[in-house]
Amino acid sequence: MASAASNPVPPLAVPAVGGHGHSQASPPLTPAHWGMISFLLSEVAFFSTLIVTYITFVGRSDVGPTPAVLSLPLVIGTTICLLSSSATIHMADKSLRLGGGSTFVSWWSATIVLGAAFLLGTAYEWSQLIFREHLTISRNMFGTTYYTLVGFHALHVTMGVVAMLIVLALVLRRKLTTSNPIAIEMVSWYWHFVDGVWIVVFTVVYIWSR
Repeated sequence: MASAASNPVPPLAVPAVGGHGHSQASPPLTPAHWGMISFLLSEVAFFSTLIVTYITFVGRSDVGPTPAVLSLPLVIGTTICLLSSSATIHMADKSLRLGGGSTFVSWWSATIVLGAAFLLGTAYEWSQLIFREHLTISRNMFGTTYYTLVGFHALHVTMGVVAMLIVLALVLRRKLTTSNPIAIEMVSWYWHFVDGVWIVVFTVVYIWSR
């Protein structure tokens, strides 16, 4: 009878995650990474200009509605949707890297739904402001700065949702996999940035200026 030592069972190959002598350096940034970083820095400057302009002119409207007409409960709901989408897109990115294709689709689709819910909430809010409060972009300085700032952010959210829909279609057609996840990573970076900008916009427009 052969001994166990003469016929050893090969151990499972477990990739090293950390530890002395086994840690792997982070991969260098690719041109796509640097391009996205440059784009996001330009967007920081763009939104900083809009926010400073809003702060400068808020409260200077002599006629028409003021920030008090903004519906805080509605925007809190849409904000929860948008911030939750940062968690779902992170889980989608993580699941794809772990090889969970179906799990990725679920998390990614949830992110799209949450982004669309935010946009629908914004559209409803604007309809109430326009038809009930008679606040338009040309009504007064508050209307001009408010619609410009919140509108450009909504435009960026729309671009993000469209990009995620394109990525989802490519994944379903197996054009994007774990071997080339750069497009998914770049969209994730962009989406996290859009969420971060909204935290500042929400604080300035719906909390501070009221």
